[in-house]
Amino acid sequence: VQLQASGGGLVQAGGSLRLSCAASGLTFSTYAMAWFRQAPGKERAFVAAISEIGSNTYYKDSVKGRFTISRDNAKNTVYLEMKGLKPEDSAVYYCGASGWSSSYYYTRESGYVYWGQGTQVTVSS
Repeated sequence: VQLQASGGGLVQAGGSLRLSCAASGLTFSTYAMAWFRQAPGKERAFVAAISEIGSNTYYKDSVKGRFTISRDNAKNTVYLEMKGLKPEDSAVYYCGASGWSSSYYYTRESGYVYWGQGTQVTVSS
């Protein structure tokens, strides 16, 4: 299984980025997917999740209204559209694939069995 995250970069506050995570080696449509992020000196934290067919989405409170998670099961890819970026959004962003079908696990790092390598997002003030 491989999850390949891309799309990170350096952006000014208020700007936008779109992250992508391309999956291979798994039946993508049977996995809930999520984005987590890890800032320097902090633990990896939940950002957004999407159910297997995209019917349900979940967000960290601080990104609601600014970030949108989506998926294209035909392309085995999950996206994170980020708008109105703030310096506190700076982190390495990781995509994960969850082996659970219950949303109880979607916001928990322990609920994910596969992880991508991460992509750096830096927001300057």
